[in-house]
Amino acid sequence: MKKIFTLILAATLGGWLPVWAAETNAPARAIKIVLVGDSTVAIKSGWGPGFQQLLTDRAECTNTAAGGRSSRSFIAEGRWQRALALKGDYYLIQFGHNDQPGKGVDRETDPATTYPQFMARYVDEARAIGAQPVLVTSLTRRQWNKSGDGKITSTLEPYVAAVKKVAAEKNVPLVDLHAASKKLCELLGQKRCNELSPMTTNGVDNTHLNAKGSKVFGRLVAEELVKAVPELTPCFHFDQPAK
Repeated sequence: MKKIFTLILAATLGGWLPVWAAETNAPARAIKIVLVGDSTVAIKSGWGPGFQQLLTDRAECTNTAAGGRSSRSFIAEGRWQRALALKGDYYLIQFGHNDQPGKGVDRETDPATTYPQFMARYVDEARAIGAQPVLVTSLTRRQWNKSGDGKITSTLEPYVAAVKKVAAEKNVPLVDLHAASKKLCELLGQKRCNELSPMTTNGVDNTHLNAKGSKVFGRLVAEELVKAVPELTPCFHFDQPAK
């Protein structure tokens, strides 16, 4: 018996670790964050890339957002099921721009009925796989008042109100990006906001974001997220330059 104990001790001192020690010293698994939404979240035209650049090694992020999608069409095309298959820990969900009137019957939703129904479905199905949904109100369109008062009048308000209502009713964390982005845009002013926007043949695109805009609004999302979900604070490095 004494000989066996001596061998175990020697092995341990030689670099072997008991199971409990290995588990204690093992690095924590990175938290999986999944972004779900339209072009204002997506890789080439939204805040998603800027958001991802702020992540520490405590988290990893997959951006499943796609241009032109609404809360209805993202589900109809099977994109939501594929996002759920990623088994994320947190799902940030933002729709609204393509739910508005004029987008076609395959995408449009009613902010009083079908839109909140779809948004509630995202919440319920994320929770069904054990994930934490986080609802995000739409990034504001930079619809500057013609009066030149430097203010924005947003046509997204009915959808924003609907998301807030779903979040309250289902006790879901909410990132009110619409309010935060509108406030920031009005603070910066139209000229500086143009520097964050892509240029098209018709002039400034006041809906989508260029690379600089992605960093600005991606950081805004991250800052608002840790207020709503404080346990995610270690996942972001706000005091360092973006990666």
